[in-house]
Amino acid sequence: MTSDPAPSQTMQRGRASAVIASDLDLRGIGKSFDQLRVLSDISIRIAPAEVVCLLGPSGCGKSTLLRIIAGIEQASEGALLMDGQVVSDAKGALPPEQRGIGMVFQDYALFPQMTVLENVSFGLRGISSQDRKQAAGQALASVGLTGRADAYPSMLSGGEQQRVALARALAPRPRVLLMDEPFSNLDARMRDSVREDTVRLLRETRATCILVTHDPEEAMRVADRIVLLRAGRIVQVGKPEALYDAPVDLEAARFFCDLNEIPCRIVGGMAESALGRFKADGLPDGQGMVCVRPPGFVVVEPGRGVRARVRSSRFLGVVHHVELVLEGLDAPVRARMRQAHALKAGQEIGIEINPDEVLVFADRPA
Repeated sequence: MTSDPAPSQTMQRGRASAVIASDLDLRGIGKSFDQLRVLSDISIRIAPAEVVCLLGPSGCGKSTLLRIIAGIEQASEGALLMDGQVVSDAKGALPPEQRGIGMVFQDYALFPQMTVLENVSFGLRGISSQDRKQAAGQALASVGLTGRADAYPSMLSGGEQQRVALARALAPRPRVLLMDEPFSNLDARMRDSVREDTVRLLRETRATCILVTHDPEEAMRVADRIVLLRAGRIVQVGKPEALYDAPVDLEAARFFCDLNEIPCRIVGGMAESALGRFKADGLPDGQGMVCVRPPGFVVVEPGRGVRARVRSSRFLGVVHHVELVLEGLDAPVRARMRQAHALKAGQEIGIEINPDEVLVFADRPA
């Protein structure tokens, strides 16, 4: 397997052909395997040309839901509609090949005995050999791999294989594109580049896209909307900034970011904690949790804010990871700070909290 070229060395890419995108309407989708409940009451409407990410931890049902939409699995209950037409319900299901859906798998699923061009041509049916070759060539051009048409998958890098898989899925001009953890097998250096290229293609083709990932940063980079799943149920749906800024509960907040969790008392819409008082609008009086994201700590001179002592400071490139021992707290807090070169272990400082990086949650009833 070869190495991917640096971004500056990538081949000139053509423009992908647009498609007539479909809307998807999932109504009460559920799935059980014997006695194991995998999905429950999944209901969501996805607009034409919208890019939606199914986000959640391993085992939450993301890939199973994707396979149900593709027609590889049959739902136990509920209905799936495309453009208002029933694709599957209790009465039956349309075969995968009749749904106008393309799919990119996590392991790319390329045929090793076929060339790149033959792989991309594979899903093209009902047209002449010349038209198949032309359509496949156009799809390869859109991902910058025209010069690799005669290569075999074993001769390609991981990033190139992913691009071939994407070209194969786009060649038939599907109305809906499904992607199951498409970037997880790429190293960090290539992941950003391939992901950016993929998003560009999605915007050019305007195909409706559903992408499965367990990486919240990836979901926020790619999606118009995020569907957060937990234990086979939808927890929250919304734009990336909405899920990050206003997670529905503490567990959802933890999924998007590391948190410093400080017990608090909520009284009259304010949370009182060892770090100070913070707004807790709409939350009932009682025990709760003040959660501060690592960028939320601001260094001030000693005597201002909360008294703190630097436990450790480690340079990470763009920021420093700093552990702080704060007055009134038993455990140290974790902060991420820019321009923290001067902080030394044992140093006494003051800390103020940026309220924009604070979330407050009420304790759930026992």
